[in-house]
Amino acid sequence: MAQLSLKNVGKRYPDGFVAVKDFNLEAADGEFVVLVGPSGCGKSTTLRLIAGLEEDFTGTITIGDRVVNDVHPKDRDIAMVFQNYALYPHMSVYKNMAFALKLRKVPKAEIDRRVREAARILNIETLLERKPGQLSGGQRQRVALGRAIVREPKAFLFDEPLSNLDAKLRVSTRAELKALHLRLRTTTIYVTHDQEEAMTLGDRIVVMAAGLIQQVAPPLTVYRKPVNRFVASFVGMPPMNFLGGRLSREGEALVFAEGSNDPSGRPYTLRMPGRFGAALGAWAGKDVVVGVRPQALSEARPGREDDGLTMTMPVKVVEPLGDTMDVFCSTPGHPQIVARVGAREGIAPGSVVTLALHPDGMHVFEPGEFGRNLTA
Repeated sequence: MAQLSLKNVGKRYPDGFVAVKDFNLEAADGEFVVLVGPSGCGKSTTLRLIAGLEEDFTGTITIGDRVVNDVHPKDRDIAMVFQNYALYPHMSVYKNMAFALKLRKVPKAEIDRRVREAARILNIETLLERKPGQLSGGQRQRVALGRAIVREPKAFLFDEPLSNLDAKLRVSTRAELKALHLRLRTTTIYVTHDQEEAMTLGDRIVVMAAGLIQQVAPPLTVYRKPVNRFVASFVGMPPMNFLGGRLSREGEALVFAEGSNDPSGRPYTLRMPGRFGAALGAWAGKDVVVGVRPQALSEARPGREDDGLTMTMPVKVVEPLGDTMDVFCSTPGHPQIVARVGAREGIAPGSVVTLALHPDGMHVFEPGEFGRNLTA
């Protein structure tokens, strides 16, 4: 195991496209770090830079106490698990797992020990004589993991390893990966576009967009205190609702006006929580964006309509989820607002619902896709 460090790392391709910009990250010994972001954000390029599969980059990459900028991939003492498994179809599971060790001229007895130990950890001992074509997708992924484990590397690199699995198998394999890391405690860098994977697996999450790091923090910190609107929109399911409007001062209070009216003709306004006063005082009279997660919206109790934190809206779509349901509403100024509320009869398309906003689930952002969180 080893620390892994990237300092001021950048990658520009010959056509001028900048895939990664000024990337700085310190992964502690044994830490599980997840790089997450939309397609094209630079996360896979960053992983390839660590692995040594990309050349002509700027910055410094260190694994353990060794700078590896000019070290060949096979000599970096890392193991990589790919999305497509990359197994040799003509070899048995045993031979697939042993192949890299055989190339390194590891003694035969040691190869056998490592392969059988990895197979035991991954519960694939009965599959060692089969070939990849005889295995399910989940079994092939375990073999790919086993091939990485037997190398006993300083770091694991995972490139969207669960993308080819069906939804149910992804969930179970994700749990197995988490348990495996807790057992092995090998430094791990994991790339995914799935924010749910990132939240459940990572000790820390690195949220990326347009080649830049947007936020690095533990999962709950990223969820509860997103640094900007992009992070807030990307992490969390369903995504955060955003309402554009203007702040104004009414006495000692700050009030947000969305700019349109509810079905009864009353303007949509929200009274900002008192704890936002210091952060938002300078924004009175300016445009802002209020963000609220669907889980922070609930059906208002009778009599709450005048507390300044409710919105009455028509219902467009209802998606039942068992104990809860997602209710899609709208205002004249915002065509989609989602609330995850307790399931009950009576909420249906065409009805009207009054939703209460929980103040702890509210955020206020500067305008723009990457507007900073003024209240984090």
